[in-house]
Amino acid sequence: MTDQLSGLLDHVAVVTGAGSGIGRATALAFAAAGAHVLAVGRRAEPLRQTAGFHPRVAALSADITADGAAQQVAEEAIRRWGRLDVLINNAGAVAMMPLAETDATRLNDMLALNVTAPSLLARATLPHLRAARGSIVNISSTYGHRPLPGAAHYAATKAAIEQLTRSWALELAADGVRVNAVAPGPTESEALAAAGLSEAEVERVKQEEAAGIPLGRRGTPEEVAAWIVRLADPAATWITGQVLTVDGGLELT
Repeated sequence: MTDQLSGLLDHVAVVTGAGSGIGRATALAFAAAGAHVLAVGRRAEPLRQTAGFHPRVAALSADITADGAAQQVAEEAIRRWGRLDVLINNAGAVAMMPLAETDATRLNDMLALNVTAPSLLARATLPHLRAARGSIVNISSTYGHRPLPGAAHYAATKAAIEQLTRSWALELAADGVRVNAVAPGPTESEALAAAGLSEAEVERVKQEEAAGIPLGRRGTPEEVAAWIVRLADPAATWITGQVLTVDGGLELT
């Protein structure tokens, strides 16, 4: 595979959770590679900021768990550019929820965002991905295949994403649609704060995570985004059904 990523020129990518972190970095990486990008997320202002970084990025504020949202996303991409080549299922949420504190509402909300919404987006975009012989990249986590005490249900949603990736890859191979996943380790983002941790707790968790990573630090969104774009690029013609872990060696410990 070349470093030019020229195969993405004028292709169209949908990136969910694009208002910050890995999603924003991914949207901008696709745009830098020549793709048009529909940046999707719940919060309008962070999306506008993402779009402001590159003229090839357009923002769509939408709650992807809402009824009809998946179809709205697909239709908006087609309305703007007439094609849809890549779906990046990045949006997700972490919930620190020990078994003794398991709450049905929080659990259902996390499943809706982390598992159901990516599935419905894949369904809504599938006709266009088939026409383009495009690709899906799902975003998992090191903890999709590594235990995470205290947040087992989050880890289970990411394990589900990895199994969906493998199963969809086989199901869609005859259509020329490739499906892969990237599983980041601890990465600089707003996820810990969004999970309800205090500033002091966030800092403590960051330090503990960095200490447990063989390369000695947390990752950056740009480091993860680079591999998402590479897996989606048409140059990766013979890669499907794979889960690429990008975590500084954490899964080896």
